Amino acid sequence: MGYGLVRKTGLLTANHMLEIQAELEQNHAGLRKLPGTTLKTGSGAVVCTPPQDPAQIVAPMTDLERFINDASAFDADPLIKMAVAHHQFESIHPFYDGNGRTGRIVNVLYLVNKGLLEIPVLNLSSQIMRSKPDYYRLQQAVREQADSAAVWQEWVLYMLAAVETTAQQTIRTVTDIKAALLDYKHRTRAGFKFYSQDLINNLFMHPYTKIEFVKRDLKVSRLTATKYLDALAGAGFVQKVKVGRSNYYVNLALNAILTRSDGATGVQQ
Repeated sequence: MGYGLVRKTGLLTANHMLEIQAELEQNHAGLRKLPGTTLKTGSGAVVCTPPQDPAQIVAPMTDLERFINDASAFDADPLIKMAVAHHQFESIHPFYDGNGRTGRIVNVLYLVNKGLLEIPVLNLSSQIMRSKPDYYRLQQAVREQADSAAVWQEWVLYMLAAVETTAQQTIRTVTDIKAALLDYKHRTRAGFKFYSQDLINNLFMHPYTKIEFVKRDLKVSRLTATKYLDALAGAGFVQKVKVGRSNYYVNLALNAILTRSDGATGVQQ
């Protein structure tokens, strides 16, 4: 949804952030009108005390919107501006809930808006969550020493490293998915008369498929869709898993790529 807004308007506004947060939380609570909850580490140390007065939220969000969209406000490389904007957004902590997720989505949408990404495939959340202690430590250091160039530099370098690592992981993931798709395509074409590109597309649209999805995408009967998927399960392409009254057919190759534990996917488990 955020991607559509950015592409349509060419901007990334405070209202867009409100819409993204509303979609995530499935409510329209809007900007905080109550004091924000103090964020603490597991040991009880204070990480951040968000603005407590609603008036301290609206004005900084307006400033943040200008900072993001007005090149003259801070003429710097988009990656550096993204790091600074992210710190500002998380310090404002404008919402009752979903601030972290919204902020990480905004990072990627900003890079899309500035032409560094064509589509929002860079999942910075994974890298940030893996290094959460450093993430919070550096955020707080900037809040406490905002006039220190060295502290800002450490924060920006942290965010740049997160982009670099995630970009490398994403490239590997996309390359591996492409290879798996071609492998499935060649082996199903060689082994099954019912092979079609629509079937391959269905198998790789999500980590699993269902009889209803194949029936819809291939425009076949339920009986035929079941026959196709059971045959693929018998040949080891998918794993048939019954959950409740439904059968799910898990794409084994795709699922293995997305759930590997070496951190190479950029996908949150």
